[in-house]
Amino acid sequence: MTSSALIVGSGFTGSRVAALLLDRGWQVTVTTRTPARLGALHARGARVIRFNAEDGEPLDAIAERAHVLLSVPTLKRAGDLDEPTPQILANLNGEPRHIAYLSTTGVYGATRMVDETTSAMPVSQRQQLRRSAEKAVLAMPCPTLVLRPAAIYGPNRGVHAAMRRGRFQLSGNRERFVSRIHVDDLAAISAAAMDQRLTGIFPVGDANPAPSHQVAAFCAELMGTGMPAETADRGLSETRRTDRRVDGRAVLMRLGLKLRYPTYREGIPAAIAVETEP
Repeated sequence: MTSSALIVGSGFTGSRVAALLLDRGWQVTVTTRTPARLGALHARGARVIRFNAEDGEPLDAIAERAHVLLSVPTLKRAGDLDEPTPQILANLNGEPRHIAYLSTTGVYGATRMVDETTSAMPVSQRQQLRRSAEKAVLAMPCPTLVLRPAAIYGPNRGVHAAMRRGRFQLSGNRERFVSRIHVDDLAAISAAAMDQRLTGIFPVGDANPAPSHQVAAFCAELMGTGMPAETADRGLSETRRTDRRVDGRAVLMRLGLKLRYPTYREGIPAAIAVETEP
């Protein structure tokens, strides 16, 4: 019997998961606020439906016996933060075979060394909302999975892309570590986890956590640009002020996978190569 997938939130990562599942012969339904943006997936056979997580609208019965991937970020509504995942779960109107949720390593709060045994310790409102969404997923009656990706990068996203646009802010703290994961590796992990109906909670990161200064220097040399100026921590976003090393080996071992881009030194040049393709 052909497997079916419902991907709620088909953005940077979700659209890539959809493409991988289509390659495997799955029936795939993807949601988006702008269907025209997913024309390539539609041309390959995906069902594309207009859906806005902010509206709290039902998803009919398309989750029935489907493998569901939730990849919807925390939103701002009327200036306040909100996490739409619990409402989406309430509106699935079906009995999914498996639900996977793409969360974030942000739920670890100030914890500096993270692996699959590390407990969530959310501090900020955004982190607490993400943790509440995780709990809502894990409370569902079907097999469930929470993946907590580190900083996601790839074509047109990440340090190299921000530096090219002159928008990358470099912390004055040169010892602060950041873990990353290439979007194609995250998509491969997500698709395999859906296929195998993996359950539990796993952090996702590549094999080389590194200080942002080191990554920026690599990008500067690669692109022939200067280094960004340093800024005080108060000028950085919440995610840029963290100091965290993520050990993501557990989920790879469970799924029998190897990273295509084990470090930024492979992943960033590959992203740039895609960006410059004709």
